Amino acid sequence: MAIDTTDPTTEATTEPNLPASELPAPVSPVRLSTRDRLVLFVLCAAQFMVALDFSVLNVALPRLGDDLGMSRTALQWAVTAFALPSGGFLLLFGRVGDLYGRRRMFLGGLGLFGAASLLATLAWNPEIFLAARALQGLGAAAIVPTGMSLLTTTFAEGPARDRALGVSGALLSLGFTTGMIAGGVLTDTLGWRSTMALLTLVTLLVLPLAPALLPESRTATHRRLDVPGAVTVTGGLLSLIYALSSAADRGFGHADVLACLVAGLALLAGFTMIESRTPAPLVSLPMLRRRTVAWGNLGGLVTFSMMSAVVFVLTLYLQEILGLSAFETGLVFGVQGVLSVVAGTLAPKVIGRLGAPRTLVVSLTGQGALVATLLLLDTGSWSAWLATAAVSLASVCHLGAIVSYGLTVTSGVPDTEQGLATGLVTSTQQVGITVGIPLLGSLAAASPDLLSGVHTVLGLDAAIVLAAAVLVGVGLRRGRTGA
Repeated sequence: MAIDTTDPTTEATTEPNLPASELPAPVSPVRLSTRDRLVLFVLCAAQFMVALDFSVLNVALPRLGDDLGMSRTALQWAVTAFALPSGGFLLLFGRVGDLYGRRRMFLGGLGLFGAASLLATLAWNPEIFLAARALQGLGAAAIVPTGMSLLTTTFAEGPARDRALGVSGALLSLGFTTGMIAGGVLTDTLGWRSTMALLTLVTLLVLPLAPALLPESRTATHRRLDVPGAVTVTGGLLSLIYALSSAADRGFGHADVLACLVAGLALLAGFTMIESRTPAPLVSLPMLRRRTVAWGNLGGLVTFSMMSAVVFVLTLYLQEILGLSAFETGLVFGVQGVLSVVAGTLAPKVIGRLGAPRTLVVSLTGQGALVATLLLLDTGSWSAWLATAAVSLASVCHLGAIVSYGLTVTSGVPDTEQGLATGLVTSTQQVGITVGIPLLGSLAAASPDLLSGVHTVLGLDAAIVLAAAVLVGVGLRRGRTGA
């Protein structure tokens, strides 16, 4: 019996009304027009650029610190300054795009991101650089949800959207992987500033094409922006992301971390109360009660956070235990990136056969099982081959989870609320990428015996992913049975 994606708060639907992601694959493959391909290129290139920004600077941080005079503690802010606004403002900017124009918001985000990348390239002191990183994060917060909602409103629900999301998911994963490789090569040859210059060049490639290709899209009826809801949810997300990012260095017992955790939870609780009473909420609580939205986003949060932790821990393992160079380590993750692209082309076909929710469960199970095989890693040189094979195949499952959770969450959602739905999807992505390394990666880095720490993290990682697969599967199935 297929897992249902209908909202349990509404009446049961008959089989012909199921979302296209739950129906059998069409006999003939979907064909995209030339314009559709160009639109997909622009939207995916922008998503690729944001994903690239998450990782391209990582290996350049020591050089950056020496050049700008930043301490090791301050270097964390090179990452956190981007993560805070990019995760905190996603829901707000997604809803603003819904109300006032997604294309307009997308173009504004692109322009801000490009200008901020140029400023980061030219930064002459730590303050200017961190300000530029924060502006990049704001630009990303506008690009990601509006880009995703433009994609889901441009490509109709069914095979066309499945294919578009498959390409987008593959490039998202490839962007993160490419950033790790390109960051090392660029830093060694041209210096750390070239990593920020690369982002500027990608923006210059995309920005001139976007106005002519992208259609404007907004809700049919004008609604006022829920300002109290926007303030509380943005403040809550900012507080939680700051606390989780800071916990890696200070620990969860530090006063600042605890204060931000409490403040974040209190603000999000206040946000829930506001949304239940306002006539024009920023987030529709009935949508959050949809099982596909709740359980789909749980699957997305787990797959992103746990895979980012695996990549971080394996980077430490390959270089500090096996003695691989930065270039050799990049090649390991290069294989991962290539298979992710292949997986992006295959994911829509699998979804066509299994349905998006069932594909999500299967993908999470595969990711968890393959991460568990990494517990066999030791100090032998053969372990590099095991790490390459296991993380690459796990990334195939990870990509399947990315595409299927996005489809699970957005299927059946009307176009007027696509910005909200995709804002939830992308908030999950950003938060997942942000919290995975602080929560698990720091355990390995702080362990006196690095190999033991790596095994501990990988074991916890696999257990969390497998547990999530069970919870998501049961939660979605109950949505069909009404249990």
